[in-house]
Amino acid sequence: MCGIIGIVGSKAGRIDRQVLRRMTDALAHRGPNGDGHWISEDGGAGFGHRRLSIIDLSSAGAQPMVSASGRYALTYNGEVYNYRDLRRELEAKGHQFNGHSDTEVVIAGFEHWGIDETISRCAGMFALAVWDERERTLVLARDRLGIKPLYYRVANGTLIFASELRPIVVQCGELPPVSLAALSEYLRLGYVPAPFSIFEGVYKLPAATTLRFREGHASEPIAYWSIPEVVARGMSRQRSNEEEVLEELDQRLRSIVAEHMISDVPLGAFLSGGIDSSSVTAIMQAVGGTATKTFSIGFHDPSYNEAKHAADVAKHLQTDHTELYVSDADAMAVIPSLPDIYDEPFADISQIPTFLVSKLARQQVTVALSGDGGDELFGGYNRYLFVSDYWKRLTRIPHTLRRMAASGLSSASPASWDAAFRALSYVLPPHLQPALPGQKIHKVASVLASSTLHELQSRLVSQWANPETVLVSSDGVALARPAPLALAPDLPATAEQMAWDTSTYLVDDILTKVDRASMRVGLEARVPLLDHRMVEFAWEIPISLKFRNHSGKYILRRLLERYVPRELFERPKMGFGIPIDSWLRGPLKGWALDWLSSGNDEFFDRQAIGDNWQQHQIGRVNRGGQLWTVLMFDLWLERARRWV
Repeated sequence: MCGIIGIVGSKAGRIDRQVLRRMTDALAHRGPNGDGHWISEDGGAGFGHRRLSIIDLSSAGAQPMVSASGRYALTYNGEVYNYRDLRRELEAKGHQFNGHSDTEVVIAGFEHWGIDETISRCAGMFALAVWDERERTLVLARDRLGIKPLYYRVANGTLIFASELRPIVVQCGELPPVSLAALSEYLRLGYVPAPFSIFEGVYKLPAATTLRFREGHASEPIAYWSIPEVVARGMSRQRSNEEEVLEELDQRLRSIVAEHMISDVPLGAFLSGGIDSSSVTAIMQAVGGTATKTFSIGFHDPSYNEAKHAADVAKHLQTDHTELYVSDADAMAVIPSLPDIYDEPFADISQIPTFLVSKLARQQVTVALSGDGGDELFGGYNRYLFVSDYWKRLTRIPHTLRRMAASGLSSASPASWDAAFRALSYVLPPHLQPALPGQKIHKVASVLASSTLHELQSRLVSQWANPETVLVSSDGVALARPAPLALAPDLPATAEQMAWDTSTYLVDDILTKVDRASMRVGLEARVPLLDHRMVEFAWEIPISLKFRNHSGKYILRRLLERYVPRELFERPKMGFGIPIDSWLRGPLKGWALDWLSSGNDEFFDRQAIGDNWQQHQIGRVNRGGQLWTVLMFDLWLERARRWV
């Protein structure tokens, strides 16, 4: 696991090694064990690398790495878990190796199979750049699920790339303009969706794509794997025998987890006590032969605390368990560091506990396995069933009537609805008096007018459903909105939602959160459920084995029951978060108000923000999530302006 940077095609002459060094220094947290630089003979291409040593700790695993023939130069971030199998194939063809790193295997693969075929053979998480000296071509590539990040910018015939945004800004020497389209999507979602970044002209390479740059020109990213194709193929190969599916799921996960446990440094697992992390931990314990080191964070507020459940699972599995209870003050102390940790505006509030558990784990291990991906693959989010049922009922009503009803419900403000319900409180019994009725009515109105399932889900997962209401300018705000996936029209609604989340929310929110939080402390986080071989198999499992008895993850629950008693994990799903709504009315109130009232007026309508703040403070509505997006942008922008 590492940080990578590079410059190719500079018209200013030979690339300056000091520029490469300044760029790699900006990624020192991603690779605390060393750095390296490479410049092509003509000076037109240069790579940098910060190393977090995981496999082959010797200099034989150092990067950037040049192939035996001298044709290829590689800088690479990630792990290829099937590298031992690939190495055996290459050795049978006569290739010799100096060390035992996966990097050496990847670059030997380029020599033998070529770049594209090698990438298609790799099972793992990676973002890489390879320079082909013979073809005078740079190739960028990102893993199938987008586990590892890669940003790039093309300007004046030169391409710059990096694992994070800051090195690109360092090379540019100035802060690029903020993209209003990306800012709008950030407000809507709480993250900036690929292929956009928060800056104009800087892009994220989409998951499962490659990009070529030659003679000053970049190709469009080309997909070598896609979720719609995986879904279509999987749905055509549905397994009907439940016991056979269960057995194959167990065996496949054992094999994949065993590969993900290959490491020359200590490793452990994040354990929340939920189904996903408990499944990964149980199988690690089963195949590892020694007690797995497990880590969990606890909160004193029972509404947010899963530590007791994690401890119960750890005790049953007999792991070497470490838990840390953190106070609200401990969690809030992380807030000033968030812009540095996440590098780009990011407002998933679980960013704080994710960083804290990463920091805890890093005290004992350098690699930690995570259960991320189980919700998207096996149907874990509560909204999947709710949206599916709601959509069935909704489509029975003509769209015209639904739009009229939505217009009527939203014509009165949330405060007006609240006042109406207060007037009815004298005649309605307490159990029929809803909390925050105005907020809920407006939420219903927002989804009533939805014309597609995708639109309905988009509205439900939005922070600011209409970001233009709080932006100074709304020019081009819809330009960054990702188009719906090209999925089969007869796909079940639950499957459609899972596929959409896997391609968007999982990549740009969940995996971004885990990557930045773990890499900030020099910890490699691995996600075995998102090995592409597991993803492909999961889509061969019928929906009936994922959703049953009004809940998801049926087959994964059955798998976990082989290792852990059901009573230790059967409970309502609990999010991994913090009480931001109450914090903004309490201990964070003064800090937040200072930022919201004194922030730069270049982007936000501060009057509109203030109105939402007041509504939140009096408790009529919960605007914590929305206000957090504004706070995180303001805090990030202030910090980013110091990068140059």
